[in-house]
Amino acid sequence: MKKSTEEFRKMFGKGKEALGKMAEGYIYLRWINLYIYHLRNVVPDPEVTLRYPEEVATPEADELAKMAAEQTFPMLASAETSPYHSKVVKLDDAKSLVTVKQEISLTNLETIIPFKHARDIILKNPDHIAVIDCSCRATKENPCKPIDVCLAVGEPFASFALEHKVNNARKISQEEAVEIIKAEDDRGHIHTAWFKDAMGDRFYGLCNCCKCCCAAMRGFRWGVPIIAPSGYVSEIGEDCNGCGQCIDFCQFEALTLKDERAEVIYDKCMGCGVCETKCPIDAISLKRDPAKGNPLDIKALMKQA
Repeated sequence: MKKSTEEFRKMFGKGKEALGKMAEGYIYLRWINLYIYHLRNVVPDPEVTLRYPEEVATPEADELAKMAAEQTFPMLASAETSPYHSKVVKLDDAKSLVTVKQEISLTNLETIIPFKHARDIILKNPDHIAVIDCSCRATKENPCKPIDVCLAVGEPFASFALEHKVNNARKISQEEAVEIIKAEDDRGHIHTAWFKDAMGDRFYGLCNCCKCCCAAMRGFRWGVPIIAPSGYVSEIGEDCNGCGQCIDFCQFEALTLKDERAEVIYDKCMGCGVCETKCPIDAISLKRDPAKGNPLDIKALMKQA
């Protein structure tokens, strides 16, 4: 057994239920491309042509990943049952998640991670980070580039990806992680922190997502509540000139033009901040909105702890 697999096993304790959850997590981490491929196939998206990840497929791995994905999908319909979900984080908060300098354990985050399951942030060796190819892009024909934009953060997740050579995993520094996040932000993509019960009920990675490739964003578009808002909402300033650049970049289609000014469609806005960074005249800002939950501000949470 590889060292990272043993460390992963230790997160779950003993007993039949713990063993089953550990096995599910191993399948998900080890063959994540197959898992995402089969998850997307449960309810096919008519606008997306999928690519079967033959490079990682064996009949046994394919069957295991398919079973895990099909078992997960029915539970995604509600925040009460969802075992696999994410939280939108704005650019600065995404950077903070990959630059933590000390081990931390933050639990009882239900006001921040509004799901019943998997909402802890327990970072062991937070400077251990691996970048892997995005499974959503890797399982889609003609995906956005580059595809090496997903980050496994902390242990045992980073070492697992590296030791098992998951999706061309390679070790990177915290500074390199920030560069990847910033480059994706420049492309207009959003940042999401991911949680899963089969990952020890905790945060395990940070993805950089686009509405054309991301399975979660496309599922969210069709009503699957797999993504939680950041805790912010966009606000248009009086100096908006109606250029429409923010609308072109908005990943949630939450902006429109009205009377030659940009206008926020409140119910759609997830507070990702892409419009703020893309406005050429700095006429857009993010403001806190309690109705959108609390932000995943790791610096503030560490101070409180």
